[in-house]
Amino acid sequence: MQRGMKCLLAFAMAAGTIAGSVMGQEKVIANASAELASYDVNREVTRIGTVQAYAATVQTAPFGAHVMLETSSGLVDVHVGDARFLEANHFTVQSGDTLRIIGELVAYGKGTQFIARIVQKGTQVLAVRSVRGIPLSYRAPRDGVPGKPQGGVL
Repeated sequence: MQRGMKCLLAFAMAAGTIAGSVMGQEKVIANASAELASYDVNREVTRIGTVQAYAATVQTAPFGAHVMLETSSGLVDVHVGDARFLEANHFTVQSGDTLRIIGELVAYGKGTQFIARIVQKGTQVLAVRSVRGIPLSYRAPRDGVPGKPQGGVL
């Protein structure tokens, strides 16, 4: 009988240790996720303006397509995601276009960057990021079969 109790006690202690370490890991993962999640749809703003310049690629981070947008409050450098994603969804941007951009100014490196989640030109609307701020990615067509547009308002 004592042997059975000792085994049960040893099992309970081992289970408690494992559960404690798993619970500790969950807290670490949750804290890391909270620290990494800097995009929040509750802080989104809308910028409307005229495209002064468009660059499909830039030499400095964040890499990807950028739009210099002239708004009522001045020039705004907007990261609009992957140029291949825009092209695959038949979304073109040219100087002189009027855009409506929903996004957020986030901390990036030693400064800030306005990143777009939704880009609208006329009646054409394209989501370029998820609601968590993760850029939607371009996927090349397989075996020469053209892919269908992936964007859309989320």
